[in-house]
Amino acid sequence: MKSLMSKGVVLLAAATLVLLGSGASAQAGGIVSGAEPVATVEISKSVDDMYSERGPWEVTKQAGFGCCDSSGHKFDVWYPTDLGAHGDRHPIITWGNGTFAHPFQYDYLLSHLASWGFVVIAPDNTNTGSGQEMLQAVDFLKGQDNDPSSVFYQSLDTDNVGAMGHSQGAVGTLNAAISAGGAIKTAVPIELPGQFMCALNTPQPDPAMVVCTNPQALTTGSVLYINGSASPISPSTQPLPWEQIGVQSMQGYFDATPNSVQKAKATLIGPNHNDIQGQPGCPPNDLGCVNGVQGFLGVLTAWNMATLQGDEHAQGAFVSGTGSMFGLPAWINQASNIAG
Repeated sequence: MKSLMSKGVVLLAAATLVLLGSGASAQAGGIVSGAEPVATVEISKSVDDMYSERGPWEVTKQAGFGCCDSSGHKFDVWYPTDLGAHGDRHPIITWGNGTFAHPFQYDYLLSHLASWGFVVIAPDNTNTGSGQEMLQAVDFLKGQDNDPSSVFYQSLDTDNVGAMGHSQGAVGTLNAAISAGGAIKTAVPIELPGQFMCALNTPQPDPAMVVCTNPQALTTGSVLYINGSASPISPSTQPLPWEQIGVQSMQGYFDATPNSVQKAKATLIGPNHNDIQGQPGCPPNDLGCVNGVQGFLGVLTAWNMATLQGDEHAQGAFVSGTGSMFGLPAWINQASNIAG
């Protein structure tokens, strides 16, 4: 880990200028995860600016680290190289791939999350819509936390587990949270497809795409719905004439999620359905590379810091109407039921 950054600085450096003013001081505590409060330090960067940058941890990534989900697919992992430094316990994020996609296609995003102290695990499985493969990945890591021969031994915060996924993996993210019975503290579905993708009685490119998810069944934890404005599969508002066959938009999923669950949503202006797979600075002539991931990083990381690491200033960015997320010029369609 970069020696400059203590645990306290990591948790606090993302507090917003909008909320606190330049040079303000504040203290971070665990309003969601119950993490212990840490020392008061100076605040100088906004949530989005801070968490869009690489975090303080050096990152190790290993493909095929462990075996296996119920379909026989190995798990890829991204984790802080100096696991457990200063007594840290690292929250877990389990990742679900989109249809036909593999974890390496999300390397920039998943490495970024690991640099902020998370251990990220992803089954190398292109069919993650059930969410069960994602939960099996969590079970694998919990076993590693209890294994003295594992690099993860006694370094994981197994009480703070989040699920994230893209497209079909976004379906799996909600399904994992629903079936986990509270063991998943937060769900972040990215580019969640409208239910027409699974509800229509037509041939699908992949059999797993018939899997749907029901946001009304999510009764615990929290959820952040994220999409890009140029994603026709995951529109921001209900398109005609699809209302008759279920929820078809971020607005529809948000509205259908019970108000007893902490929830938020936002649309990033510009990205298409697969830009979350990108990395900044791709050569313009590289047709296999996309750039759009950069705009997602700050909001996605801040949400996980708030819900899984107890950063209350990061959570403040999502407070309904007044949080700094509502003032970000690159984002539209923001909504939240989170009270200040």
